[in-house]
Amino acid sequence: MTRKTARSVRRVALLLLVASLSATCAAALPRPGDSPWRSPGLLGNGGWPFARVPIAPEEAAGGSYAPDSNVLLLPDGRARLIPFGGDEPVTLPRDDSRVTDAIHSDQAWLAAGTVPGSTPEQREAAGRALLDLRILTLPNGASTASWYGAWNYVWPRDAAFTVAAFAATGHGGDAQRVLYFLARAQAPTGLWAARYLPDGTAVADGREVQLDSLGWVLWATWFLRAKDPHAVDLDTLWPMVRRAADRSATALRGDGLPPPSPDYWERSPAREEAPQAPTLGVCAPMLAGLRAAATLAADHGDAAAAQRWDRAADRLATAIERRFGPYGYPRSPIPGGAVDASVTFLAPPFAPPAPGVLAAVARIRDRLRLPKGGAVPGERYGAGAAWTPETGLFALEAAAIGDRFGKHDWLDWLIAHRSSLGSFPEKVDDDGRQAGVAPLGWTSALVVLALSAERSPLPVPPG
Repeated sequence: MTRKTARSVRRVALLLLVASLSATCAAALPRPGDSPWRSPGLLGNGGWPFARVPIAPEEAAGGSYAPDSNVLLLPDGRARLIPFGGDEPVTLPRDDSRVTDAIHSDQAWLAAGTVPGSTPEQREAAGRALLDLRILTLPNGASTASWYGAWNYVWPRDAAFTVAAFAATGHGGDAQRVLYFLARAQAPTGLWAARYLPDGTAVADGREVQLDSLGWVLWATWFLRAKDPHAVDLDTLWPMVRRAADRSATALRGDGLPPPSPDYWERSPAREEAPQAPTLGVCAPMLAGLRAAATLAADHGDAAAAQRWDRAADRLATAIERRFGPYGYPRSPIPGGAVDASVTFLAPPFAPPAPGVLAAVARIRDRLRLPKGGAVPGERYGAGAAWTPETGLFALEAAAIGDRFGKHDWLDWLIAHRSSLGSFPEKVDDDGRQAGVAPLGWTSALVVLALSAERSPLPVPPG
C-alpha cells in the first residue's frame, strides 16, 4: 500500500467512527455529488510495490481494458497503467515495453488457472471478475470488499468467497494467501472482528461480531482443500480451524441455534423481527462451517474433533429445520417472517439439496426479483436498486443444482449490467446504471463460482 493510500485509509477510518451503516451489502451510498465511487474500474499491478487506483469515469469514456488485463487502452491510441515497480499510473504509447509486459503478466496469471464460461461474453466477464479479485487482494492476503472509502476493508465473509473463487479457477496460491491473512487476524477466542484494515488491524467502531464469519471461513478452507488439496497446509491452518469450529459448536444454545448476531445485512439483532432469535443468515453459514470443519478434522486425523463438530452440525441442522422450516425459511423464525436471500445458504453449494429448501429458494427468489431484473436483499429492505450480491447468490444456487435456465436468467442480467469497463458494481439502479462502487469483490466471486459450476460441479459439504 502506498503512503498516499495509507493516509486515505486512516482518514476514512476516522470518518467511519460516526457511520452507522456501511457494509458490503448494506452500505449507504456517498452523498450526491460525491463522485469518486463512480469509477467503473481500477488500474493496478500484481507486482511490487502493489498499487491500485480508480479510473475516473471521464477517463474511461471511449476506453477499454486490453483483453485479459488491467491495462486501459485509451481512445487516442495510448495506454494507461501502473507499470511494475511504480505506484502511480502513467500514460504511454501502446508499443512501449512496459505496456506489453503488464498485459502479458495479467494474461499469464489468468492462463495459469481456468477462466470459466461457455460463451465468449461469459469468459470475458469471468476474466474481468478474476482480475478484479486479484487487484482487490493485497500481497499480504488482505482481500478488500472494494477500493473506495467504506468498502476498503476486509470482511471475513467476503474474503471467504474470494478464496472459493480463486480455488475454483486454479489459483490456489492466491486463495491460500487470503486464508493466511484470516488466520493471522483471528482472535484467540476463535472469533473475527466485523472487518479489518488492509494491514490486519481490527476496526474498532462499535460493530458487533458477526458470527456468520465463523462458518464462511471454515467453509472456504474446506472448499480450497476439496478443489486443490496441495494448496492447503492443514497443519498451519489447523489452529484457526479448531478455534473457529469449537467456538461455533459451543455457541449453540439449548435450542440448538446460535445466539442473535448481525449477519451480511450488518444490522443489530434489535432491529430484526425476532430480536431474541438468530437470523437464517447466521444459522445457515454456521451449519456449512461445522460440516466443513468435521470433514477437515477427519482429514487431519482428529477423530474426536470430527465427531464433536459433526454432532454440533446435526443439532444445528435439526434446529434450523424445526424453527425455520415450518414458516418457509424466512429471515427470522416466526410465522409470516420477511424473507431474504440467505435461504440460498441452505442450498448447494453450501449444503446438500433438500426438497423443502429448494422449493423455498424458488419461491423467495421470485418475491425478491425486481420488475427490470436483479434482486433486492430481502423484503422490507427497500427497493429502488438491484443488489448484485443477492442476484449472484440466486445465480450460484441455480448453477449448483444444474438449473441452466435459472442460472442464465440471473447471470445474463448481471453480465449485462456491469460498469462501462466490465466490472461488477454493488448496485444497479432502475435505469440499469451503476449505482454503487465497482468492482465489488463478493459479486465478482459469486459470478466466477456460478460460471465454474457449469464446467464441473462445485463441492458441497457432506450433510
